[in-house]
Amino acid sequence: MTGRTRVYLIRHGEVEGADTRRYNGHADVGLSEFGIAQYQSLKGRFDDVRISACYCSDLTRCVIGAEMLGTHLGVTPVKNSNLRELNIGIWERMTWTELMEKYPVEWQARLDDIVNYRVPQGESLQDMNDRVMPVIKDIVQRHQGEDVLVVAHGGVNRVILLNAIGAPLSSLFNIEQSYCGFNIIDYYADGKAVVKLVNG
Repeated sequence: MTGRTRVYLIRHGEVEGADTRRYNGHADVGLSEFGIAQYQSLKGRFDDVRISACYCSDLTRCVIGAEMLGTHLGVTPVKNSNLRELNIGIWERMTWTELMEKYPVEWQARLDDIVNYRVPQGESLQDMNDRVMPVIKDIVQRHQGEDVLVVAHGGVNRVILLNAIGAPLSSLFNIEQSYCGFNIIDYYADGKAVVKLVNG
């Protein structure tokens, strides 16, 4: 395997209201003070790395971190709306408790088919996969042999990691992505990918 392209894949920092489980989706939720500090603490992880480019979701919780790290690394982040979190439709900003009480049948239907179930006015996991993975493939092709930073979301990162290891989308919750979780994936010219680090 030759022609390695390394992607440093980061989940955004902690958001406001992180102590309550809820679906933020496309809502432009702000970072907590701790979330900003988490981004600051990541700078040292790149002391011996030369990042050629940075890409991020266009939502504030990703943009702020990408700009902080980009300034440190000497690159300007490129925002891409296709790196946004899953569009959770009418469930956006609702807590898990609220959803289980208000939409018990729909909640169970999603659990039964996490890949294809689509919340009204939202998208399915398969839909998100189909918009995210072409972006990642384009980044890898565009930056062959280079090291690249991508700042995205928990669901987005899980999809990227599952594709890298050849696992089905139904295994989404078998991978943890903490706030500011740090992942490394090496992509090779023959199409193979090797995950070097998950949720560091």
